[in-house]
Amino acid sequence: MKKYVCDVCGWVYDPAVGAPADNVPAGTEWDKVPDDFVCPECGAGKDSFSPQD
Repeated sequence: MKKYVCDVCGWVYDPAVGAPADNVPAGTEWDKVPDDFVCPECGAGKDSFSPQD
């Protein structure tokens, strides 16, 4: 499962962990994360994330 990093602050979305505080359960692939998801650290939108190398 590919991780995605916030281009604004560097927070990393790890599908194995999800974002439980934001109602994204562990095991949720990035393409299944809701379009209205925002970075829990800085509030940037989902379109501000890039795949992590």
